[in-house]
Amino acid sequence: MASSATISSVGAQAALVSKPRNHGIGGLKASSSINFELGSSFLGKTGSLRASVTTRVVPKAKSGARILPEASYKVAVLGAAGGIGQPLGLLIKMSPLVSELRLYDIANVKGVAADLSHCNTPSQVMDFTGPAELASCLKGVDVVVIPAGVPRKPGMTRDDLFNINAGIVKSLIEAVADNCPDAFIHIISNPVNSTVPIAAEILKQKGVYNPKKLFGVSTLDVVRANTFVAQKKGLKLIDVDVPVVGGHAGITILPLLSKTRPSVTFTDEETEQLAKRIQNAGTEVVEAKAGAGSATLSMAYAAARFVESSLRALAGDPDVYECTYVQSELTELPFFASRVKIGKNGVESIISLDLEGITEYEANALEALKPELKASIEKGIEFAHKQQGAAASV
Repeated sequence: MASSATISSVGAQAALVSKPRNHGIGGLKASSSINFELGSSFLGKTGSLRASVTTRVVPKAKSGARILPEASYKVAVLGAAGGIGQPLGLLIKMSPLVSELRLYDIANVKGVAADLSHCNTPSQVMDFTGPAELASCLKGVDVVVIPAGVPRKPGMTRDDLFNINAGIVKSLIEAVADNCPDAFIHIISNPVNSTVPIAAEILKQKGVYNPKKLFGVSTLDVVRANTFVAQKKGLKLIDVDVPVVGGHAGITILPLLSKTRPSVTFTDEETEQLAKRIQNAGTEVVEAKAGAGSATLSMAYAAARFVESSLRALAGDPDVYECTYVQSELTELPFFASRVKIGKNGVESIISLDLEGITEYEANALEALKPELKASIEKGIEFAHKQQGAAASV
């Protein structure tokens, strides 16, 4: 499916090849060409979230360009009272770029909002409960984050969540289409490999689909890859960057360890062990929590990083790159996770160079993941079409 969102930028890719890259969460960063004034926000100039960011050298802004963002962006979290939603709300509340943090859930969100409203950061916290208040929550927002849905439990796969979470995502995306169709949409609800295609189809049905602004949040796979590689190789975590491509479940998660920055070598055994741990890290947490939850805290951290990246892009930072699951022509699959450049209008380019010169192991893994990812995409599209047909027959 052709889209300008899938055109790769040669200049941007050249910079990524020749210069170090880093994808830290958190506050806004300063570089030789961009200056972010953080004022007195909680992040401050040495806050722990901001401390995970290092300068990435990519094409510079015009000489002397200064970006002086204010707390001017409205962010809505749908599913804000849940295990991911609550810590995610806290992390977003810490951003100096957010003017309004709108929290929505079907119950128990008033207490969450009251709690977060006591934090002395710029954003105003607002709560919305139930479908009757959903439209008011979404009016005029810049970024919508959707962690709503049921969590994984021991023995469950992401696909086991499909029947429940697919319907939740459908309903929420319909409201997004009606009330803030121009917003950046971040899908966290699993299975992301299917829920993003569902969201795309619903937006198409509503006549407002913009592939540049629909993102599946696969950032946690990158966060885990960076962490595990740094631990394995004794590297300084802040310097590590491992691109992760494919999808966001099991074998569809493909860490490109050969593209790790800084450059590092892995034995065949290390490569296989790391790849499997990154792919199964969600299960590792589910089993460790023994029925008491899933990877809520690390997911909230990763989602907050992606929100902050989106806000930086909206504020005019020309140096925003993240791995994310989007509509893509990088492979024959209609959706694929890879590194993208994000700008004010969403995806500006999809970086294809990460898939060039990969190892035989990675090439085989890439081919192996495609049938499963294709099936998940088709499952989501089929669900959306069935729902449309059912609605038409009523």
